Amino acid sequence: MFERGIEIKTPAQIESMRKAGRVVASTLDVLRGSAVAGITTAQLDAIAHDHIRSQGATSNFLGYHGFTGVICTSVNDQVVHGIPGTRVLRDGDIISIDCGAIVDGWHGDAATTVAIGEVPDEVTELMRVTEEALWRGIAAAHLGGRVSDISHAVETTVDAAGDYGIVEGYTGHGIGSAMHQPPNVPNYGKAGRGPKLVKGLALAVEPMVTLGAPDTRTLADDWTVVTTDGSWAAHYEHTFTLTDAGAWVLTAIDGGEARLAELGVPYGGH
Repeated sequence: MFERGIEIKTPAQIESMRKAGRVVASTLDVLRGSAVAGITTAQLDAIAHDHIRSQGATSNFLGYHGFTGVICTSVNDQVVHGIPGTRVLRDGDIISIDCGAIVDGWHGDAATTVAIGEVPDEVTELMRVTEEALWRGIAAAHLGGRVSDISHAVETTVDAAGDYGIVEGYTGHGIGSAMHQPPNVPNYGKAGRGPKLVKGLALAVEPMVTLGAPDTRTLADDWTVVTTDGSWAAHYEHTFTLTDAGAWVLTAIDGGEARLAELGVPYGGH
């Protein structure tokens, strides 16, 4: 069922999204262990491709508007949509890995940022702040609330942590029978605005935060987005939904139960 272009899923359809989310979660878990100095981004892509297939799922990235990978691999000043290729990861790099999967026609989408060896403290903190903003955004969501409650929580978390840039040109999104659906979920804005948060709505929340200015440009490959000032960026993402009991993070291995408990938020999964 769609309401104003927004897809509302049945409980059975949400269960299928959870299956896709588990595949995404396990794939990212494998990739965290594989992302070491000396490996190429294409090799990481091959590992992801094999794992997704081994789980009986298919990639929703491969072939999407001509994209050639099953993951996005964005290194250092690359914010999002980096294409896997010959780049070799080196000690001191960071890489944001965005991954999606489809099970029974239903989609999951998540991203994480991984440090390769030792990175400066300011980069470690950038990663921590970005991931914290993601979870604070999810924690701000409740039935009857509004989409921008999430946006506001992301923004205030980042702003309170220091002088960071919040990328505004790329947002979270609705997700379900397609990877990208209405509504957009910006990473900034006032609370209490936008579509109402209801049962059956699934959203992908994905803050992208920089050490410098938030401005970006797209490289000649028409995919890779980089910061215009060369500052490094982090990117984290989860797909979640709301039940009568609380939030359920479909792309977290434990459904988000542990992190939500830390934030004092009811867990809505099973």
